[in-house]
Amino acid sequence: MEHIGIDYGSKMAGTTAIAYLEGNSLHFAQSQKKQDADAFVKNWVTEHQPQTVFLDAPLSLPGVYTQPASYGDYFYRAGDRLLKAMSPMFLGGLTARAMKLSRALQQQRIRVVETYPSRLADVLALDRKRYKKDKAYLPGAASIIMQQMHRLQLAEAPANWHQVDALLAFCSGWRYHQGLHELYGEASEGVIVV
Repeated sequence: MEHIGIDYGSKMAGTTAIAYLEGNSLHFAQSQKKQDADAFVKNWVTEHQPQTVFLDAPLSLPGVYTQPASYGDYFYRAGDRLLKAMSPMFLGGLTARAMKLSRALQQQRIRVVETYPSRLADVLALDRKRYKKDKAYLPGAASIIMQQMHRLQLAEAPANWHQVDALLAFCSGWRYHQGLHELYGEASEGVIVV
């Protein structure tokens, strides 16, 4: 398996979703409420062994914490500012969990890449008034995303916006492998791939 996309959510909320390819069809897997999302991801990835995980979560802290002579921003990385994304510091526990998960997956020789589905939603011109707000827009949003990935199809329609964001994370991986991606941030601090 070349890559998967993950929308990474709260640990026990059942909001972590994975988009993955089998043959030419994209499928979804999702954690359950009161189920440890980190254990769910680790078990799923260990079983399926993708080469790369495109994860919707911060995987580094602002550069001031590791290179204080080169950076001065205690809240945002350069990529966060460009994307108008939330601060990894504000996300606190989620950032720490994502960094820990990334290290565990890398120990299995699985590459982990940070992505930001909300930016790809803008690139693909998803309706911002309906994205993440209108459940009736789920099929329409999925259709727009799938138009980007030639020859692939959805095995099932997304059931919620977490699965749509996992699909966007997967699409960022597809764009990366096609050389169509955008990069935000600095390599020394943390790059976000869209």
